[in-house]
Amino acid sequence: MNGTALIAKILKLEGTETITCFPSNPLIEASSKEDIRVIAFRHERGALMAADGYSRTSDRQKFGVCLVQSQAGAENSVGALSQAYADNIPVLFMPGGPTLDKISIKPNFWASKIYEPISKHAETILKVEDIPAAMRRAFHHLKNGKPGPVVVEMPQDVCSQEVPVQLENAYHSPKRHTFRPSKEAIEDAANIIHDSKNLMIWAGQGVLMANATKELQTLAELLSVPVYTTMPGKSAIDERHDLSIGAGSQTTTLAAKEFLIHSDVILALGTSLTATSYSQPIPSGKTVIQNVDNVDDINKDESVEVSLIGDTKETINLLIEDLKELYGTARMDDPTIRNEIAKYKKEMADEFEPFLNSDEEPISPYRIVHEINKCLDLENSIITHDAGAPREQMVGFINATIPHSYIGWGKTTHLGFGLPLIIGAKLAHPDKFCVNVMGDGAFGMSGMDFETATRQNIGITTIIFNNGGMATYPVGSPSDFPIAREKSGVGLMTGNYADFARAFGAHGIQVTKISEIEPALETAKGLNISGKTVLIDVKTSMVSKRGHTAAVKFGALKA
Repeated sequence: MNGTALIAKILKLEGTETITCFPSNPLIEASSKEDIRVIAFRHERGALMAADGYSRTSDRQKFGVCLVQSQAGAENSVGALSQAYADNIPVLFMPGGPTLDKISIKPNFWASKIYEPISKHAETILKVEDIPAAMRRAFHHLKNGKPGPVVVEMPQDVCSQEVPVQLENAYHSPKRHTFRPSKEAIEDAANIIHDSKNLMIWAGQGVLMANATKELQTLAELLSVPVYTTMPGKSAIDERHDLSIGAGSQTTTLAAKEFLIHSDVILALGTSLTATSYSQPIPSGKTVIQNVDNVDDINKDESVEVSLIGDTKETINLLIEDLKELYGTARMDDPTIRNEIAKYKKEMADEFEPFLNSDEEPISPYRIVHEINKCLDLENSIITHDAGAPREQMVGFINATIPHSYIGWGKTTHLGFGLPLIIGAKLAHPDKFCVNVMGDGAFGMSGMDFETATRQNIGITTIIFNNGGMATYPVGSPSDFPIAREKSGVGLMTGNYADFARAFGAHGIQVTKISEIEPALETAKGLNISGKTVLIDVKTSMVSKRGHTAAVKFGALKA
């Protein structure tokens, strides 16, 4: 048995069912011999993004694995790895590597060295005898601590060597270990919560990763307080719940905006509170209690009064115990906050009703979002956005119900991510109706992997907002380039994407009328069940209206 075969054996032992790749990498063949499904993508970036989607919806129960060749293959993957790193996704990336006598000589690409700043853990296998230990370290980092991508580089001359017989069965799978905050920290947090006047919960992706959604709801109901979720944390609570105030990216719901402004204490659960261009800011003057599993995220972008370092599920359960001792269940039936949330939800519904029920053609993207909300079986579907306008138009209006029924993403926002992401989600959850919504600009970045889904009978649906241009740079906006647009057509694009889908053997549907949206979605559902890939090309209008912007951290409030 050579080193590559041993790695494949270890992946099988760890429960790996599917690997995404772009050839060539010897582990592709070795994994196939272990009956691991291998799916070749049209670009390395897409392959790694699909592995990300697989991990992102699996809550550390199973992990996406991606294989690429050395040099150019590893180089092409940087965008996908940086997205996984920014969003704290535990994905295993295994590029080939140059031979050891060349690996440190420039311009050879030494992946583990170059990728170290954008990975949780990165190493190169330098000796065939190191394989069991290197893979043990890799899976330890995937299963434990702050989530993030792990890179294991495989030089071909090392991994092609024969493994000493005594090491063929030397691998021991690392276990998942959780830890909890100190008793004193829990008590301090409970006392601040007890004394707060306008408490709100800020729930992040860590709630999902810890399988703590039920515990989150129990805590919210015990306290009768509003629950806001970050974009990656969207679906941590059923957004139909009367204490849910929605999720946010650059924009958010009216309820979230108001509670962010007027709260005095923010209980942040399962979130790094990383400040980005694509997240809601926390207004100054708040008392922040933060739970996260990595001490480096404490006091990073926010001043934290109490840090609760540990597993989010255990943290919430400990808080529930202490808070019940402080005041029992006295707040549970208090309707005050629920009534206030209901008022804000109605106000926003009334404000956006002309967009959500617009009869205009070309079709308003908000009308499409509204129809999706009506037509989907939300408990049996997974939906995601792409970067840009679809993100802002969807995140506040699609109702997330059960964990991962909506995949929010984007501490950094790679255009075109939604398509490979939903492929990965479908591979992890083949029984779900999986839909990604993207603009025509995003499709240009990753559209060739629509062929991957078609070729592999991965029944996904892609909805394209086809408005002939970049909707985040509309005419007359501050980001418009009027001279470049006039002289060179910057920001403009055309295409019949339904025909594109048909050319690859998929089912393409062109929608130009509102009455065609629901039948198109129903057709897609039926075809996806049989493994048929579907693209719905919707002729849409440019709409600049978005959700609400909350308080600016160091400035005035703006609506």
